[in-house]
Amino acid sequence: MKNIREKRLPSLGEAILPILTMIGLMVYVFAFAKKDGESVYDAAHLPLICGIVVAVLVGMLSGRSFKEMLEGMVDRISATLDAILILLTVGLLVSSFMISGTIPAIIYYGLDLLSPRLFLPVGCLITALVGLACGSSWTATATIGIAFMTIGQGLGINPAITAGMVVSGAYIGDKFSPLSDTTNLAAGVAKTGLFDHVTAMVSTTGPVFIISLILYSLLGLRANVTNYDPQVAEAIKLALASHFNLNPLVLLPILLIILVCVLRIEGLGGVMLTVFVGIIFSLIFQEKRSLAEIFAILHYGPDLVTGNDFVDKALAKGGMENQMWTINLILLAVAFGGALERAGVIERLFAKLKDKIQSVGGLVLATMATSIFCDITMCDQFLGIGVPAPLYEDKYDELGLARNMLSRTLEDAGTLWAVMFPWTACGAYQMRTLGVSPLAFFPFAFVNLLNPIYALFTSYLKRNIFWADGSYTNLWGKTTMKKMAKAPEKSRAFAISQLTKLRKEKKAPQVS
Repeated sequence: MKNIREKRLPSLGEAILPILTMIGLMVYVFAFAKKDGESVYDAAHLPLICGIVVAVLVGMLSGRSFKEMLEGMVDRISATLDAILILLTVGLLVSSFMISGTIPAIIYYGLDLLSPRLFLPVGCLITALVGLACGSSWTATATIGIAFMTIGQGLGINPAITAGMVVSGAYIGDKFSPLSDTTNLAAGVAKTGLFDHVTAMVSTTGPVFIISLILYSLLGLRANVTNYDPQVAEAIKLALASHFNLNPLVLLPILLIILVCVLRIEGLGGVMLTVFVGIIFSLIFQEKRSLAEIFAILHYGPDLVTGNDFVDKALAKGGMENQMWTINLILLAVAFGGALERAGVIERLFAKLKDKIQSVGGLVLATMATSIFCDITMCDQFLGIGVPAPLYEDKYDELGLARNMLSRTLEDAGTLWAVMFPWTACGAYQMRTLGVSPLAFFPFAFVNLLNPIYALFTSYLKRNIFWADGSYTNLWGKTTMKKMAKAPEKSRAFAISQLTKLRKEKKAPQVS
């Protein structure tokens, strides 16, 4: 007779072992893996693989087979394949926007708008536009962000304040962009539509952006303008103008991205459309290239040299090949989350917490707390998004909430606070790029700092809530019918039935 092992939840010690493995190896990699002062290895990939191995062993000790553990990882990866395909094409888009002159024009005209008093709010807006155009907070900080750090020093502004402004703008653009990796990942793991998720993100990040611009304006009034050196900005503008046709028409592809969002064109189709337009604009307004040259740029990224260090660093972005580092990390991060879930680790650590949740505010708080816990302990924003999603998705259905409410909450905390900690991949990257510790700049990264607080506060007031039937409760408490967010059919049917029940019990608002 075949011997069948009984499944059980791992003990608390077993449950935290994969996480401790991850933390220990992350600390080693980012703090101690150095030779002659230089990092020998500074990526999160191998620590993730080691964490996966330990999680699989814990699952097998708890009665799961290796096949079951593998299936858990594959299931989580399958849920993110749409996002991964979009990420591949985002690399194409950034390259096409570079050679079309679109991103160079944004930098050029943005710098033209700068003045000492308006440096912080205008800088935040410009960084947000660059982040929106390329769909990456990392690219925005590594391009225009580096330039702003130098300009800020010339203005006599505290580098921590400038870095906080740059990070705020970069993440605003990232969150509003359908091209962002985390935006696509959040929609994918929550099993909702990409533009449903972007719409939900605007409901929290939009008001916080306005508040942040006001705060930056107030800080800007105190700037020491006696040290202002306009030559840095002028040198960047001169390098751009001498190598690109900066006719304002090259900014039109940005309007196309906005149109794609408004029309809710499917993510992959929308990205490919903008890639094609970027290529056409490059042929019309910039230099003529052969098909082979265009293919090489789209695949490997542009090879543009102007002689200005800031500009050259800004333009050395894009290409499908350059997306593979991020995609590899996402695959491993999501697989780690799937292994933890299938091993019973997540249930052991968080099941009791989930059972106690009875309100929308409580659920938002629990989701955010779990996301931030994953950021701190697993050192990566992808895990801050990917791990909590399967843990709480049924609870969102139970409370009659839309799946884009889940995806929004994952990003409100899991993405925006991941940069707060110096040992996370995001925090370490921004610290290396901007030269300021996250512990110093985060109090001034108003968008990142305030976004989860705003989202949590409004949810506890029973405001700013997306419901499963497509209704939305606004900031004034009025509930009106909007577009129904995408969700798995069975899950949505259950969520709507729960919402109907809650409304009959007067525990959910009626549609006006």
